[in-house]
Amino acid sequence: MIQGVVSPDGVPTIQVQVANQEWAATIDTGFNGDLELPEALRTSLNIRDTFGLVKFALAGGQTIEEYVYIVDFPFDGRLVEAAVTFVSDNQILIGTRLLQDYWLQINFVTRTVALERVAAVS
Repeated sequence: MIQGVVSPDGVPTIQVQVANQEWAATIDTGFNGDLELPEALRTSLNIRDTFGLVKFALAGGQTIEEYVYIVDFPFDGRLVEAAVTFVSDNQILIGTRLLQDYWLQINFVTRTVALERVAAVS
């Protein structure tokens, strides 16, 4: 199980280990992709493939285009295949697609986050 915290301003966050460094990663339930990573991590990950330039619809009707790459990302003690965009920010965003095999609990009262990998329901 992965445990995290809800920040004082209401942001659910966990810690991930990437490139021999601990990074704060925001659980973004409004992001239905896998990951958004800092540009600084690009050379630390095994980029296996690219989807190329992809259009994304953002909140408020905005549309942006970003390159999407397939990488092996270390998550919950294993390497998972993830679709990633790289941004100039130093923040990691974890989207709901990466969490499709997880039970997510965000408790704003106790300011805790819990992620537990579960078996697929058939």
